[in-house]
Amino acid sequence: QVQVEESGGGSVQAGGSLRLSCRAVGVTYSSYCMAWFRQVPGKGHEGVAESANDGTTRYGDSVKGRFTISLDTAEMTSYLQMDNLEPEDTAMYYCARTGRYGWCYLDPRGYEYWGQGTQVTVSS
Repeated sequence: QVQVEESGGGSVQAGGSLRLSCRAVGVTYSSYCMAWFRQVPGKGHEGVAESANDGTTRYGDSVKGRFTISLDTAEMTSYLQMDNLEPEDTAMYYCARTGRYGWCYLDPRGYEYWGQGTQVTVSS
C-alpha cells in the first residue's frame, strides 16, 4: 500500500521561512519524480517544485529564487525549503509522486500518489 505523508506546514509572517517534508513509502519504480503542488479554494493545483531521482529539478515561475526542493532518494523523502514567503503563497500544499506510467514536468495529471496536504498560511 502506497502512502505519501507530508509535514511541516504552519503559519508565518511575510518574509519568513518554512520547510515541508514528504515521505513516500510502498512505491519502488526505478524512475520517478516527487513534487509539491498547492491549491487555494476554487482553483486547480499549481505546480510549485519538482525533483526527479536523476537530479532534475523544476520550479513554478512564482517561486523561483525563493523555494528550493531536494530529494533524499535513500529515504524517498522530498524537502521543500520555502524562504521569503509572501501572503500569495498561502495555500494547501500537497506532495505527490509519479507512478509506473506517470510523467513529470510539474503536471499534476502525471502524478498518481498524493498526500493529504498541509496548510501554509503567510500573513502580511
